[in-house]
Amino acid sequence: MNTNKVLIVGAGPCGLLAAVELSRRGVPVTVVDAGEEPAGGSRAILLWPHALESFDRLGLRAEADKRGVPVEALGCHLAPGTVLRLPADPHHAPLVLPQEDTCDLLEAELRRLGGTVERGLRVTRLATSAESVRATARRADGTEVTLEAGWLIGADGHRSTVRAELGIVFSGTPLPVTFLIAEGRLAGDYDTRAVGYHLSRSGVLLVAPLPGGRARIAGAVPEDTAVTPETVRRLLDERGPGGLDLTETTFAASFTSGERVANTFRAGRCFLVGDAAHVHAPTGGQGLNLGLEDVRNLVWKLTGVIEGRFAPSILQSYDIERRAAAEQTVAATGRLTRAVMMGPAALLVRNSALSLAHRTGLLARLLLPTLAGWRIRYPDVLGLAGPQTLRGLPAPGTRSPAWPLDPDQEDRFQLISMGPADDMMIRRGRALAAQAPGLVVHRHRVTKGSGFVLLRPDGYVAAAGPETDFTRLARELRKLFG
Repeated sequence: MNTNKVLIVGAGPCGLLAAVELSRRGVPVTVVDAGEEPAGGSRAILLWPHALESFDRLGLRAEADKRGVPVEALGCHLAPGTVLRLPADPHHAPLVLPQEDTCDLLEAELRRLGGTVERGLRVTRLATSAESVRATARRADGTEVTLEAGWLIGADGHRSTVRAELGIVFSGTPLPVTFLIAEGRLAGDYDTRAVGYHLSRSGVLLVAPLPGGRARIAGAVPEDTAVTPETVRRLLDERGPGGLDLTETTFAASFTSGERVANTFRAGRCFLVGDAAHVHAPTGGQGLNLGLEDVRNLVWKLTGVIEGRFAPSILQSYDIERRAAAEQTVAATGRLTRAVMMGPAALLVRNSALSLAHRTGLLARLLLPTLAGWRIRYPDVLGLAGPQTLRGLPAPGTRSPAWPLDPDQEDRFQLISMGPADDMMIRRGRALAAQAPGLVVHRHRVTKGSGFVLLRPDGYVAAAGPETDFTRLARELRKLFG
């Protein structure tokens, strides 16, 4: 058995991204999925900028843009003729891409790398040890297959067998709301480059563009609502801007959701990603993005441990950091859902508050960064953040569009020193990078004051501070290296 092999259970977007990212780093993977065929349907459609970075890294962004619909703004429709339009710059703009296209792009890349998905294999049992993981999988004809690997990633959805077999509790509660979702063609005038939230007295309605001139319509409805084209037309009339008609229906369904986070995302050599680890309200289209960021957080750490570049202790941070991200997202989507679903009595207060926040710019400053993932903050599990941060530098545990990664230095900590052109920080930064070749790269920004920012391989700020804290940083960073 190859103890470096990773078994990935589930071939949705998160499982496929994990397989691609590991394969391109030379880590052998086996991907299994219970379905006999790839799952179809648009399902999760919004890819926010951090998720799109994965497509950039893989060279798939051009094809994703070709298949998708770029979103230029979010629109909050408070009443006929009253629209709070929030333009989205490239750091905050999502791409509408049906999930079937996301999976198709990732699976094609996996095949290009020499990998495949073994379909029709449903994992039924797991046995783990200090050295390996053994899974039993059953085919449709009842025959069983034993799969062995050094590591396992459970990406098998909110009803995760992996999570159940590991005995991990899925804490939380169901949302007491039924959502109706429909897709098809709309006749009438609506913004085909914006995601529109219509907040009317009779309820909330989402109208979002889809590729091929189609649109998605979604909203909360009573539990016993019939899912028919007539129901969708009634929602458009009652909650929409007026003048819209559903002329063709390609999909219609209702669903419920919940607010749940697994008590741990790691059990020994097994990890949970995506819906296997967390589910939440669908407001803002956060779920898939949260899962893809789980994968990004895990892959650079797991690869580093497999290759012996990082100490195994770094894997402890995956659970703590990504559970923190999931809990922050569950809280944020819950607040958004409650805000947009206020009853008629609170409607005037809500709309007045939204209008005031829009006029002052507060709505754009809070809502867009939240949806785009810029407000997620990690605790300092790696122990690299110092006691103080210089004014103007990003806070440890955050990401900032002002401090981007060098895309040519993948899986390395990126140290940016600051100071005059002949500053001591240049020499100290170069020395640290020389002591850890392949783990730390260094570049310098010419500034008046001296200091540093250390970016992690996933773009989060590991540390930022004055020159006086650099010795402590170098000492703590060395503890992570294998």
